[in-house]
Amino acid sequence: MPNYSRTRWTRLLGATTLTALALASLLPTGLVPRTGLGWQTEHFLAYLFTATVLCIAWPRPPIVAISLIVVSALLESLQGLTPDRIPDITAALLGAGGAISAAVLVNLFSRARTWWLAVTDEQKSAKRFMPPTSPTSYTPQPS
Repeated sequence: MPNYSRTRWTRLLGATTLTALALASLLPTGLVPRTGLGWQTEHFLAYLFTATVLCIAWPRPPIVAISLIVVSALLESLQGLTPDRIPDITAALLGAGGAISAAVLVNLFSRARTWWLAVTDEQKSAKRFMPPTSPTSYTPQPS
């Protein structure tokens, strides 16, 4: 499968998770499925997963994190317009925390991957230029 297709699918998944966040935030509470983990954990994990997917799709983790912080605050403030929800600063902060955590983790894994690829590439090139050693080239030293 070509690389551009994988990027397209990742971006589609990112847009889907962002849409799911908006729907889960603005639909009536009876229509939103719950995991049983508690709303604080659900907020954090939802933004963590969404930010992870978006950071993989668009490799600018700080920009993704800032955008999701704004989205978190916006969705929480829009809950004031719904009849059965109230805006909660804790929920907005948990969403921001999930987005920041994901951006930091993706950035660290990306840097570690880049470092690992550079190290393995150096090892491959060093092996390529080493003279071959053969078992017959051994000459015993006189004692």
